[in-house]
Amino acid sequence: MSGGQERSESGRGMSAIRIAGAPISWGVCEVPGWGHQLDPDRVLTEMRGAGLTATELGPEGFLPSSTDELKSVLHEKDLTCVGGFVPAVLFKDDHDPADDLAGPLESLVAAGAGVVVLAATTGSDGYDSRPVLDEAQWATLLANLDRLAAIVAGRGLLAVLHPHIGTLVETRSEVDRVLTGSSIPLCLDTGHLLIGGTDPLELAKAVPNRIAHTHLKDVDAALAAKVQSGELTYTEAVKAGMYTPLGTGDVDIAGIVSVLRDNGFDGWFVLEQDTILDGEPTGEGPVRDVLASVAYLRSVTA
Repeated sequence: MSGGQERSESGRGMSAIRIAGAPISWGVCEVPGWGHQLDPDRVLTEMRGAGLTATELGPEGFLPSSTDELKSVLHEKDLTCVGGFVPAVLFKDDHDPADDLAGPLESLVAAGAGVVVLAATTGSDGYDSRPVLDEAQWATLLANLDRLAAIVAGRGLLAVLHPHIGTLVETRSEVDRVLTGSSIPLCLDTGHLLIGGTDPLELAKAVPNRIAHTHLKDVDAALAAKVQSGELTYTEAVKAGMYTPLGTGDVDIAGIVSVLRDNGFDGWFVLEQDTILDGEPTGEGPVRDVLASVAYLRSVTA
């Protein structure tokens, strides 16, 4: 993949890392009612001011859908696009998930992105509940993953599957079904995996050849446990601060990054700290935590 990069040269001779931001760290999310949504100008200006030169696109509607306008916004902010998160309904035999993909894929192609980050959504708003699939639905989901990956590859991009709380691929057993039942690579989201019961470091060690994209999140494990037990919904836990700046939570970020780099990972490390805002922040706002995460990642990859 090409595009703007934050580089950190390793004394061990490993290749430079590629760091990107994401609008979710500023509370920008596709879920209806997900708190106050900041203006793109503030988000992208602060992202660039944090030293990041690349970003994921954010949800549909956050940035312009017009090809020329989208390119203009990214150029004005001196940012390149690395990819974007695309929720798709994959398990229903009466629904074509290519329809979910079509619009976002055009935007990603126009933006010069390299990665389409698919999530196996339930078809309902939010991530607080999900159905249990039968075997036929699983077969449909897995077949659709490979089909969408082929569509994406035909446009010159790479599709990855993002295990995500409140989707159909949340737990370790569900991740394993994807690994054995399809050929799609994974987006290693260190936060969603941990909350869903998977040790992201162990997964990185087990299947490094299947990891093509990374969302680095740190997590307060005590709040994650309340999500797992049902004491809190996912949304309630995010509001309570379940996601923390890198290096301040319970995910072994340094260990995960080291394992991936030792195994030749050359994809993007996208910094994410999902947050929910109750209004327009005064002062620094979310960028303070983004700056802390950037500094931490640089410190462990120097």
